[in-house]
Amino acid sequence: MIHPCTRREILLGGATLSIAMLGSANSLAATRTLARTRIKRLVSSCGIEAWLVQDSTVPLIAMEFALTGGATQDPPQKSGVSHMVAALLKEGSAGLDFKAFHKRLDRRAIDLHFHSTHDHFRGSLCTLEDNADEAFDLLRMALTSPRFDAADVERIRATVLARLRHDSTDPSSLAHRKFLEVAFGDHAYARPPGGSLESVPEVEVADLKDYVRRVIAKDTLKIAVVGDVDPGVLCKLLDKTFGSLPTNAETTPVPDVVAAKPPQRVFIPLDVPQTIVTFGGPAVRRNEPDFMATYVVNHILGGAGLTSRLFREVREKRGLAYSVREHLLWLDHSAVFLGKSGTCADRAHQTVEEIEKQVRYIAEEGPTQHELDDAKSYLKGSQMLALNTSSKLARTLLQHQLDKLPINYFETHNAVVDGVTLEDAKRAAQRLWGEGLLTIVVGRAPKHAAQPTTMPAGTAPSPDAEQLDASPTAPPN
Repeated sequence: MIHPCTRREILLGGATLSIAMLGSANSLAATRTLARTRIKRLVSSCGIEAWLVQDSTVPLIAMEFALTGGATQDPPQKSGVSHMVAALLKEGSAGLDFKAFHKRLDRRAIDLHFHSTHDHFRGSLCTLEDNADEAFDLLRMALTSPRFDAADVERIRATVLARLRHDSTDPSSLAHRKFLEVAFGDHAYARPPGGSLESVPEVEVADLKDYVRRVIAKDTLKIAVVGDVDPGVLCKLLDKTFGSLPTNAETTPVPDVVAAKPPQRVFIPLDVPQTIVTFGGPAVRRNEPDFMATYVVNHILGGAGLTSRLFREVREKRGLAYSVREHLLWLDHSAVFLGKSGTCADRAHQTVEEIEKQVRYIAEEGPTQHELDDAKSYLKGSQMLALNTSSKLARTLLQHQLDKLPINYFETHNAVVDGVTLEDAKRAAQRLWGEGLLTIVVGRAPKHAAQPTTMPAGTAPSPDAEQLDASPTAPPN
C-alpha cells in the first residue's frame, strides 16, 4: 500500500501562488498559471505561530517544524548528540516503549521523523486527517517525555557507529568532512553533525536529556502545515502538542564565520576505483543583497540539468567525469558554495584543472546574456513545479520562515529573479569565484603530487592528508 504521505497530490487551490511553466529551449518564454493558494499565518492561544495552507483535495495533514540549535549545540567533544536525539525521540516515550510507540504509529500509518542539521533540530509529521488527534499526541509525547532507555540508546549508537565506519572508507564522505574542516577550522560548523567514531561512544544519556532540555523550546519554534485541517482545529492541536514546552531555549550563541580563503588543495589517499573531487569556497549569505544574483550565476556554472558550464566543459567536451555539479549552502552564520565530481585516478589532476579554469573564466568574464536569460527561466519554473506534494510545500514554507522571508515570498519570487541584471551576475561571479577554490581530492595518489604546503592557522590536516600545489592555471579559450 502506498503511504498517504508519498502520493502525488493536486495541492494548490485558492488564490495567491503563481507557478511558472517552462517551455522548450526554442519555444516562447511563457508563464502559465497552474494554481494559486492562500498562505495563512495563525497564532494559537498559547502563542504558537504557524503558516497554514488549507487544502481538502486529499484528506491528509503534513507538518514541518524546526527549532534553532542543531549540531552547533552539541558539546564540543561530543559531536553527534543532536543526531542521536533525533534518532531516539520516537523510540519510546512516557509509558510507551519502543515496540508500543511504533505499533501506534504503524497502526494509523502515521509518518513521524526527526533530524538534526548544523543549525536546526527539525521534525516532520504526516497523517490522515481522521488520525490527527493521535498523530499530534504521539508527537507531543516524543518531544516532552522521551524515554532514552539504555537498550534503545545502545541500539541507536551501534547503528550510528556502523554508518560512521562505512563513511571512514567512503571517498565522498571523507571529502565532504575534510572540506568542512578546512573551510571552518575550529568553528562548530567544522564538526560533523552525525558525530565521529571518537565522539559517539562518549555520548551519555545525560547528554541527550540535556540537549532536549536546552534546545526544544517554544521561542525558536517555526511551523508550516499543509492539508485538510480547519485553522481553529489546528490551533488546538498546536497548543496540545507544543504548549507545554519550555518558554525559552538555553542555547549557546554561535558566532558568524567566513569560510577559509582559497586557493587550497588537500589530497587524501584512498585506494578506491573512483577519485572524488569536492570543491568550494566562501559564498553569500541568504540575507545579503547579492544572494539572488549569486544563486542565478551559480546555476549557470554548476546547477542542475545538462546545460551548466561545468557539465558541458568537464563531461560533454572532455569526458573527464560522468557528473559535476555545484550548489550554494547557506547557514545561519556562514555560507559556502560546494561542488562535487567523480573521475578515474589518472584523470583527477586534469579534472581539477578544468574545473578551476571554468571557475576563473566565469569570475573574470561573467555569464552571457543568453545564459542569464536561460537560468532565470529555469529557476522561475523548476522551483515552483517541484511543490507537487503537501510535504514538499510544507518544507518549502518552513524554509522560507527559517530564511526570514515574507509570507508572500511566493508572489514576489519571480520578480526577484527577473531583477537580476547581467551586471549583477558578473559582480556576483567575481565575488564568488575570484579567489579560486578550496579543493579536496580523495582517491589513489596521482604521480604528479606536489610537496605538502602550509595550511592556514586552525585548519591543520589530518595525519592521512597531504597538501597539493594550488597554483593557478590559465583560463580556458
